[in-house]
Amino acid sequence: MVVQNFSLHTHTTGFDGQNTVTEMVEKAKQLNFTSLGISNHFIVYPNIKESKMYQAALKRGYENIYSATFDEAIEKFQRHYDEIDEVGEKTKFKIYKGMEVDFFRDYKWQKGFEKAYEILKPDYLIGSAHFVEFSNTLYNSHDLKNASKEEQNLLLYKYYQNLRGAAKSGLFNFMAHMDLMKKVGLGIGNEWKDEEKRTIEVFATSKAKVEINTSGFKLGYDEPYPSKRIMNLLAEYKIPVIISDDAHKAENLGNHFEKAVQMAQECGIKYFYNPFAINQVSLRKKELII
Repeated sequence: MVVQNFSLHTHTTGFDGQNTVTEMVEKAKQLNFTSLGISNHFIVYPNIKESKMYQAALKRGYENIYSATFDEAIEKFQRHYDEIDEVGEKTKFKIYKGMEVDFFRDYKWQKGFEKAYEILKPDYLIGSAHFVEFSNTLYNSHDLKNASKEEQNLLLYKYYQNLRGAAKSGLFNFMAHMDLMKKVGLGIGNEWKDEEKRTIEVFATSKAKVEINTSGFKLGYDEPYPSKRIMNLLAEYKIPVIISDDAHKAENLGNHFEKAVQMAQECGIKYFYNPFAINQVSLRKKELII
């Protein structure tokens, strides 16, 4: 079995990770990784600091993951990217500069993000949706857990709309933890199968790629993000996947990669994606992804 020897979905100190860039590189070397991507959170929205999660972030020292303006976020990431460049030069290890971006279906947001992209020039982008906006209020997954059933359903529909919008935008190299809301027990019932399929259909027509995020295994479902149900759809629509650990600690790098690859293949997934490979090759049939 071919197991992925790099990781692109990771987080470091200064944002909400527990280890420095240098410590993450040292662990990547121990795992015989060929490269490492650092993808800290890029979450920008005018009233983001009014959300409940911002106060929790302040208490934990994670305020850098939230910005009310793109200028604020650009300043944070310029310093961060300078550090990555310095560590890469010092260690002679290939480090890619990424970001995990919360996508908002808002014209002004997209124009602001395009400006930030041109200034920062990240190597790759991960699309995500930790927040859902409704009536000028931002709801995180943990907020949904405490909402009424009616509100939960409405916000889950909006969550999937955000994912589809992110895929249609063409901005992202791959989409993160597609069924993130199952971390609080939401969206796992059969009544969400149609919404999942609709989203996968949009991913397919948009030529989006999807991560299999091994941090989902710790939830107790014995599956990553996304579920086996969704992975079967990824296989049906021939959507390439990339394995992610979503490592917030160096010790989490590469966690369950072999298990994730095996599960993906059992679900019928054939194509595995590396945005920095010259050719994308199937693990099974050696077919090139066009």
